[in-house]
Amino acid sequence: MGISRGCLLCIKIKMFIFNLIFWLGGCGILGVGIWLAVTQGKFATLSYSFPSLSAASLFMVIGSMIMVIGFIGCLGAVTENRCLLLTFFILLLLIFLLEIIGMLMVIIYRDELDSYAQEDLKKGLRLFGKEGNTELTNAWNIVQTMFRCCGVKNYTDWFQLKNETEVPDSCCQEYSPTCQTDPSTWWRDPCYKKVKYRLAQNISALGAFAICIVVIQVLGLIFSMFMYCQVLRAEKYYD
Repeated sequence: MGISRGCLLCIKIKMFIFNLIFWLGGCGILGVGIWLAVTQGKFATLSYSFPSLSAASLFMVIGSMIMVIGFIGCLGAVTENRCLLLTFFILLLLIFLLEIIGMLMVIIYRDELDSYAQEDLKKGLRLFGKEGNTELTNAWNIVQTMFRCCGVKNYTDWFQLKNETEVPDSCCQEYSPTCQTDPSTWWRDPCYKKVKYRLAQNISALGAFAICIVVIQVLGLIFSMFMYCQVLRAEKYYD
């Protein structure tokens, strides 16, 4: 039994350290979300269907979830509580399964999601410059200026706003009083294609990050279940 207790203590320490790092990671992600909300609060969302969806809100939600799960894991490791360890395992397993399902859905319905995203962004253009939609307006201005692009598929996407050949100032290569109606001064590249290309350029970094996340989650599942089994074995021994 001394060997079993020694093994349990070793797993307990590893489990605590792992979850402490996990919790600190959640704090970092939450901090980034808060920073984005404070410093770039106007850069909210381009989505018409999901107006509350933004980088800041996503970071804060994900960071908060990781912090809660990490805290449960730490508490379960310190107290050797089977209920907390099992709760941690189930929550982490659910997130892991949802990630796998989400990844498969993206791969299977890639073309459909691509078309839906473009149409949703085009719907959002109708709200550009309208009262109560400052965040969306500023977000489009930032994207078009940053990526040197105009519209979702092309600059003609903006024509639906006023039923005339006019685009926002952020579509102009150089601002002038008449640039909004002068096609020769507009960016020609579509924003959706440019943003997608930028993501594709960083696919290796995104892939490495995804692999790290998967490895961390798998280790968390192994540590928590192994410790759960060790605690259960110890309880049965003392009973």
